[in-house]
Amino acid sequence: MARIVLTNDDGVRSPGIHALAVALDKEGHDIAVVAPSNERSGWGAGVGTLDDGAEFRIQQYIIPENDHIRAWGIDGPPAFCVLAAMLGKFGNPPDLVISGSNDGANCGRGILHSGTVGAAMIAQNFGISGIALSQKRNGKPMLWETSGIVAVAAAKRILEMPRKTVWNINTPNERPESLRGVRWGRIAAFGTTKTSLEETMAGTLRITVTPRDVELSPDTDTALVDAGYVSVTGLIGFRTDGSETPTIVTSLEESILP
Repeated sequence: MARIVLTNDDGVRSPGIHALAVALDKEGHDIAVVAPSNERSGWGAGVGTLDDGAEFRIQQYIIPENDHIRAWGIDGPPAFCVLAAMLGKFGNPPDLVISGSNDGANCGRGILHSGTVGAAMIAQNFGISGIALSQKRNGKPMLWETSGIVAVAAAKRILEMPRKTVWNINTPNERPESLRGVRWGRIAAFGTTKTSLEETMAGTLRITVTPRDVELSPDTDTALVDAGYVSVTGLIGFRTDGSETPTIVTSLEESILP
């Protein structure tokens, strides 16, 4: 079994990261949770200030569902959490980094800003693989156990592949038996929402996000998740156009679907 560091951009108290920690621990992996003390969404791969003498506050944390899993909250962005773990500050450096599970999808061009995706990308700088995992909201209570099952299957498969492979995975907020399957998805060229800014008073800008009616190609990450599939996108390393693709999809489906 592997040593796996878990991080996210929702914060160390997020139920999404707790679900992954418990599921991967049950599989026998050596788990260390190293995540921001508070929400740090939108940081991308930024690590913050790395000037000589810069300090970051660290606090040990207990995972409510399993108090023997080691967990720390850092007053810094998710990419810095990975950096600290890779430098051996929380035990031996990991074999794999998994970032998530994020509360909400990370699809399309928005992944450029995602702290969840940015943290997974940092892993390959240190010669190991990374997975960014997100669960799309649908107005219902979040079924984080699904993310746990997806994480276990994805970790097993990516650890068998060449190092420095990075995947971005998005899953619907459904029970495993309701998922339609697993598909490779390419990054959608545009999103399903529009962001605008307005000045509400002197010196203040307000963000407004509104849905927009767009037609997405059915093989894109956004369209696949909306259609009920788990979408896997190769960001670094193994891509989706090789002969291994059907085998990998099949193995993931066999592990995820009941």
